[in-house]
Amino acid sequence: MKVFTLSSILLVAIISNSLAQKLNIVDFGAKPDNSTVNTNFIQQAIDSCAVLGGGTVYIPAGIFITGTIELKSNINLYLEAGAELKGSSKISDYKYYKSPIFDTPSHYGIIYTYKAKNVSITGQGAINGNEEEFFIWDQAKKIEWGGSEFTRQKENYRKVESGIGDGPVVPKPDRPRQMIIFSECKNVLVRDVQLIKSPFWTLHFADCDGVIASGLKVWTSLETPNSDGIDITSCNNVIISDCDIRTGDDAIAITGYSYHFELPGYHNLRHVSDNITITNCNLQSRSSGIRIGFLDQNTIRNIHISNINITNSNRGIGIFVRDEGSVENITFSQVFISTRLHTGDWWGNGEPIHISAVRGNNKISLGKIKNVTFRDITCNGETGILIYGSEESIIEDIYFNNLKFTLSESKLNEVAGGNIDLRGALGSNQLFSADISALYAQFVKNLRLNDVVIKWGNVTENYFKYGVHIREFNDIQLTNINSTPSPSNKELPAILIENGNQYYLNLLDENLKIINVVK
Repeated sequence: MKVFTLSSILLVAIISNSLAQKLNIVDFGAKPDNSTVNTNFIQQAIDSCAVLGGGTVYIPAGIFITGTIELKSNINLYLEAGAELKGSSKISDYKYYKSPIFDTPSHYGIIYTYKAKNVSITGQGAINGNEEEFFIWDQAKKIEWGGSEFTRQKENYRKVESGIGDGPVVPKPDRPRQMIIFSECKNVLVRDVQLIKSPFWTLHFADCDGVIASGLKVWTSLETPNSDGIDITSCNNVIISDCDIRTGDDAIAITGYSYHFELPGYHNLRHVSDNITITNCNLQSRSSGIRIGFLDQNTIRNIHISNINITNSNRGIGIFVRDEGSVENITFSQVFISTRLHTGDWWGNGEPIHISAVRGNNKISLGKIKNVTFRDITCNGETGILIYGSEESIIEDIYFNNLKFTLSESKLNEVAGGNIDLRGALGSNQLFSADISALYAQFVKNLRLNDVVIKWGNVTENYFKYGVHIREFNDIQLTNINSTPSPSNKELPAILIENGNQYYLNLLDENLKIINVVK
């Protein structure tokens, strides 16, 4: 291994570029031979650049194998077109840490950056997590959380006759975790690079302020579990734009860890996630295209999402409260969603929009979901839109304006249809058989449906019921709803409203039924 003195580092910097500070990793010994483990050489270049006050660490064309490296303040890691940082196939090449969540040994991925400022990854090159080495590709993962006991199909739920179906495949016991992590960083930019084949979450911003992720291609295998695209945890002032994200697990996830545990490298992630904008993206996922909230969650608020395509996904948009944190002040506009049923242990069951607030932790005061607006939304799906509040956490102030939804027949209805997936909830209230309406809402307050068109494909299953079904409510308004009941239950009303009070109806179709309701 080469050893550099400070004077030789300065000489390398001068030779590399006399006007702008740019250090080439090859000058520090890195070899693009697809076999040398270049971790120390790349880290030397980064550390040397930091000593010099910052600048660009340059990765030229070629495949450079590496373990875990750490970026520093005022560093831009630039990948030239044709350059590739590829994760080592040996878990020992990645930095080890003890996780309070996972029982197996844990290792960081390719880039772990902590408490850096003015840090970036740019260029037309790629960072490759080498997913091929960390999964058993011919073995399908079994359903864990929730089980299949309460589903319509019981032991045949999402069963395939042979092969792995839609996956997910089984991960090996040892695999690197997040491929790229920025933890407690300020002024972070990730632009234009390709982030591919991550064996776990791809790009994770944790407890960061001032983040831009733009022009990224984030592609993992659609068969790999936990391979999220971009995860935002307890971050403020984030912009994600112009990205193409195709992942096995959630394409974009926004969460906020609470005080229940602390993670190494994610120190004291307890504050609110807020001021997040997502726009002009194409998303595909075997779980959720966009997921907001979950367990171990602090409050998430002030999120604006626009001009998004979510296609060939299991769940389009998912908003969840399972813990003490709330989700509030969210807008979606100009969104196209296409979802379908899948086989295997993916969370979600084909619903284009899912909003649920149910207990997932016995020891907390359950948070709320409130003030969520959907405007100009077009959906195709194989299960209905779900708004599922609970008696202790009523979902408030939900607005739909100009919604067009077609509920289509699925070739997987026999093995997967007619169920609701609330996983993350407690007990048997996780994955269970249920009738399906095109839009179902329960335990809601101030729900507004305006200019809604619901169409049905040629569905034949008896569990498909109403166009709109609302129950256990307070203060709803339905204006200009155009719907019919399911073709398999034509004798039912298009709209059923039951067990609530205070409603206003101005409907294009008066085919409705009202039960036990006080106007």
